[in-house]
Amino acid sequence: MYDKIILALSLEHGFAAQALETAQRLGGTDAEIIAVHVYEPPSGSVSTYLDEDLVQKAYEDAKRSLSARVDGAKSVKPVILKGHSSRTITEYAAEIGANAIIVGSHKPGLRDYFLGTTAARIVRHAPCAVIVLR
Repeated sequence: MYDKIILALSLEHGFAAQALETAQRLGGTDAEIIAVHVYEPPSGSVSTYLDEDLVQKAYEDAKRSLSARVDGAKSVKPVILKGHSSRTITEYAAEIGANAIIVGSHKPGLRDYFLGTTAARIVRHAPCAVIVLR
């Protein structure tokens, strides 16, 4: 059993229910489950042309979406982080001492075979066990 589990949730994919169920089974009743979404801010050159209020609204919308995904789930804390998805998740796992990360993986396309998916990068760099859901 794991006692501190990160659910790496992308708000664009539908893995939340399956990931929550998996975390609750792997952690039992006493596990701390942290649902994490990484908000990737626009790059420097793009952000020059964006209204700051629009960027802040997108961030707040992501926070609300994440909270809605885990609303009603026992012992699940939603956390939104800013940065690059895989790097931010693995650094956060090390920082909080997580002993498992649950991440979804979409069916890879040709581009993913050359560049690697977020899930593949998390598997390669995580400081703890990684459970990949399809």
